[in-house]
Amino acid sequence: MNFIESAKNPKVKQWKKLLGKKERDKTGKYIIEGFHLVEEALKETDVVTEVILSKEKELPVSFKLEGTDVTYVSEDVMKAISDMETPQGIIAVCEQKPWNLEEINPEKILLIDAVQDPGNIGTMIRTADAAGMDMVILGEGCADLYHPKVIRSTQGSLFHMPIMKGDLSEAIAGLQERGIPVYGTALEGAVSYETADKSDSFAILVGNEGQGVNKDLLKKTTQNLYIPIYGKSESLNVGVASAILMYALRKQ
Repeated sequence: MNFIESAKNPKVKQWKKLLGKKERDKTGKYIIEGFHLVEEALKETDVVTEVILSKEKELPVSFKLEGTDVTYVSEDVMKAISDMETPQGIIAVCEQKPWNLEEINPEKILLIDAVQDPGNIGTMIRTADAAGMDMVILGEGCADLYHPKVIRSTQGSLFHMPIMKGDLSEAIAGLQERGIPVYGTALEGAVSYETADKSDSFAILVGNEGQGVNKDLLKKTTQNLYIPIYGKSESLNVGVASAILMYALRKQ
């Protein structure tokens, strides 16, 4: 059994660096925390490289740990590498998984432009999973997919579907070449989402919390939609708006 007691251990310092985007980008690794997230990750092949467990915790018998290293650590070490005020006692080191739009050929896609709040990104990924979307593409300016708050907000949906960072302009062109309509979200030059045809194939483009979707991208969409507001609120949260559209546009 591997056991690390000191937070000054070089391996602990390396784990802690993964809380930062720079190290995640450099190594292609990231960390997740909590029994539910680790269990979901372990269900996928070649995602988890190492499990880190507080010495007073026990691994559930349901965890699929074949070939996965397990290191037990002291409470001080767990606090040093945890992003949470109250650590749950289990962390996993994971490999980032590359995806390719052309190889997957998704039929229902959520495109996200410059959404900066990690909670919104995670919620949209979780909702896309629930709504049966095939893929999520994060464009320029979005919060990092592997930010701890994004990962927690996905509640495991990060491991259920392809999610990639990409050029949204190229993605829109590629989808339209395949005959898949791309619906932008806007207030000007748009029609009510209720007029759009339900389909088995579509893409939805949503944008920044304050500025909305980049206007250059909106010029390339098949049609731009808006969601009517019947009360006094000025706008909808981007996560809520994307949820309405993902469910409304799919063929029942």
